[in-house]
Amino acid sequence: MDAIDEPLVPARVADPSAPALPAVLAARTAGRPSAGGARHRLWRHTALMRMEQARRCLSWIGRLAFMAPRDIGLFLKSAQTDAALGRLRLTQGSRGAFEAVYTASPDPWASASTSYKYQHRKYQTLVSLLPAGRRFSRALDLGCGVGLMSKLLVPHADEVVGMDIAQAAVSHARAAHGMVGSLTFQQGDVLDLPAALNARFDLVVVADVLYYLLPLDDATLASVALRVADLLAPDGMCLLANHFFFAADADSRASRRIHRAFAACPRFRVISEHRRPFYLATMLAGTPAFPAA
Repeated sequence: MDAIDEPLVPARVADPSAPALPAVLAARTAGRPSAGGARHRLWRHTALMRMEQARRCLSWIGRLAFMAPRDIGLFLKSAQTDAALGRLRLTQGSRGAFEAVYTASPDPWASASTSYKYQHRKYQTLVSLLPAGRRFSRALDLGCGVGLMSKLLVPHADEVVGMDIAQAAVSHARAAHGMVGSLTFQQGDVLDLPAALNARFDLVVVADVLYYLLPLDDATLASVALRVADLLAPDGMCLLANHFFFAADADSRASRRIHRAFAACPRFRVISEHRRPFYLATMLAGTPAFPAA
């Protein structure tokens, strides 16, 4: 890993011109007597720990400012759709289930709804993680849904392809964004991507997709990581993002496993990792096994 742009710990959101907390504490205690040496060191260590805890709490409060109270409705809508999807998969399989939810609603997860700002700002933040000043030749948005992320990639690439397992989702995306000349959509399954796509993209985005895989086991994740690496042209990059809530819940543990699988893939090198409310993001550099077309 070259660098961690932001470790998986909330960062300080205070005024950057203000002195760091340890410096403030040191200044406040500089004039105090030794107070018995070990006791004073214990007091100072405890104070530092409490200030660090307070800093992290304030950081999370500051970051939650980008959410509106009504965004709770987005999470409820997502949970309802996920539950319906789970039931449909029992009888219709994965593709049939996704086709059904996108046929029933043009935006089943409300990701493009103007009533909520969380998803829009989340995707804007993800796009901001791309290397500053770099323009990509061809970008792929795997699991594009209704095309919100795909459209945000347009200013950063000469050509953007959005791909989703459901033809119904592709139809909705085309209806919403078909007027953008450099943006196209097509049906495709991340578990069955054609070899013709190998080494065709210098950016692949996989956002909010892989926790829907069945089975979601280590072998499947390792295979998918290698397959995504196959898609990359020389000097290509992958942006991976997944929900992450409270670390101990099943969904967050699954997201951790996904990111660890990509980090462990011999065809990827982690560039940076990021934790934000309520998701993880990892930027990876790939080493494709195929010559560019």
